[in-house]
Amino acid sequence: MAPLPDAAAMPAPAKADDVVRLTRAVAVASVAALVALGLAWELWLAPTGSRTWAVKVLPLLIPLPGLLRLRLYTYRWTSLLVWLYFTEGVVRATSDGGTSAALAALQVLLSIALFAACAAHVRWRLRAAARRAPEPAP
Repeated sequence: MAPLPDAAAMPAPAKADDVVRLTRAVAVASVAALVALGLAWELWLAPTGSRTWAVKVLPLLIPLPGLLRLRLYTYRWTSLLVWLYFTEGVVRATSDGGTSAALAALQVLLSIALFAACAAHVRWRLRAAARRAPEPAP
């Protein structure tokens, strides 16, 4: 039987609460940045003609209360919603030019950050819940 590794040599696992706080901060910041980017893009920086396209950011405001309240379900469906913004960013980054292409690339990066934060948040919360669950009786 191989000896167990020295406990002092092993890195300490991150506290779930710290990871949950970090992922919430990244998710909320990413949503806020996507809203600000979408408004600035369509109203001032590179408008597409009709400023009504700024309403495309309204769906991003819906998950904010749930993200702030750490609602697991909100993190799950937000990780799906963000792919619409990712797709728009990829399409416009490859088809537009100039300022619009740069803003689209930024939208892609923010979308990836939001997805990663939501996925990590859900994963950590589910793992923490599984560790707390009692084992079934034999």
